[in-house]
Amino acid sequence: MPDDPTAPTGSTGEPRPIRVLIVEDEPLTAEAHAAYLLRLPGFELAGTAGTGQSALRQLTVAAAAGTPVELVLMDMNLPDLHGLDVSRRLRAAKLDCDIIAITAMRDLQVVRGAISAGVVQYLIKPFTYATFAQKLTTYREFRRQLGERSRVTSQADVDQAFNSLRTPTPVTLPKGLAEGTLASVTELLKSRSTPVSATELTDALGISRVTARRYLEHLADDGSALRSPRYGTPGRPENEYTWRRE
Repeated sequence: MPDDPTAPTGSTGEPRPIRVLIVEDEPLTAEAHAAYLLRLPGFELAGTAGTGQSALRQLTVAAAAGTPVELVLMDMNLPDLHGLDVSRRLRAAKLDCDIIAITAMRDLQVVRGAISAGVVQYLIKPFTYATFAQKLTTYREFRRQLGERSRVTSQADVDQAFNSLRTPTPVTLPKGLAEGTLASVTELLKSRSTPVSATELTDALGISRVTARRYLEHLADDGSALRSPRYGTPGRPENEYTWRRE
């Protein structure tokens, strides 16, 4: 775990962002993960790497330059090295950064290997923005709690910090959206086998069309719902939304 994870920079006293390296060999997937990351406060994209060797080089250079990467989003299936091998080499080189594994692999041995290699979180593909945001928000809270502790700490302090990794941290909704309404919209989308438009959501829930569209767009933007144009309807073109089933 990197030292002093919330050390302030400049004169504002604000915690500095957590520097993140994305290790992913699929360019479009790496781009999507970067876009997700940039939407979250408290994180900074340090770069991307398409291979394990590239990741090791970038992490070494960053540490030598005094701008170390503190978190690696690590794909397990890389063209040159397995993600677990990269993780172990990071530890052997004493490159002090945390790792969140991102992989489609569900093999129990890989999960056990990830834990033994120091992986702090595990994200299974495919996942939505909401899942991604919750994992990273939980990790950010973990670092914040450690940053508030003195170098001499108690068992209770350590337990509380590690419990924050296991307890989901709520992701703040955009201004104007309410948890109850979002839950109703989500439940309706999940229950439908056919796409839903804002007009249909208005009729079903008794909310305004503008409000319905805001909630549907929010779910589409965070990756929970799929958005597509609806053709063949009279008047102004309208989008329709389908719950993304993983």
